[in-house]
Amino acid sequence: MSSTTKERCRLVAVTLDEASIGRGNPDQEHERAIAIYDILEENSFSLPNYDGGPYALRISLIEKKLCFEISSQDGAHLVSHHLSLTPFRKVIRDYEMICESYYQAIRSASPAQIEAIDMGRRGLHNEAAEILRQRLDGKLDVDFDTARRLFTLIFALHWKG
Repeated sequence: MSSTTKERCRLVAVTLDEASIGRGNPDQEHERAIAIYDILEENSFSLPNYDGGPYALRISLIEKKLCFEISSQDGAHLVSHHLSLTPFRKVIRDYEMICESYYQAIRSASPAQIEAIDMGRRGLHNEAAEILRQRLDGKLDVDFDTARRLFTLIFALHWKG
């Protein structure tokens, strides 16, 4: 990919709809901030058959559906995609449980126990990233690492409780 294409095919802004999310605990807020920072540092994101970019992304929940609102860098709305959360429900539930175990473990467990829990957490995160890529197929082009970070933000929407 040429440097010009790489500069175009990326996100330069990511926001979460404040009405869709609540404030999480400090660990959750930290994960959310890291995910946004990591996405903006390095990502691959584009609209198929559109020679524009870079892009801004706003993620929200609308009527229990995940909404990706994509705009140009200057704020012009390009497209919105609404995705059912049903394919994510099991992995979100499992990921929430393993994250709770992980946050408890980092306070009191042995390094080996923490590593084992974290391996499970990474595995679920990878599974969720693949589900997201499948759901976005034909709508948005994202690489695996960007999909992983986007799942962190999708999970952040779930923290509203």
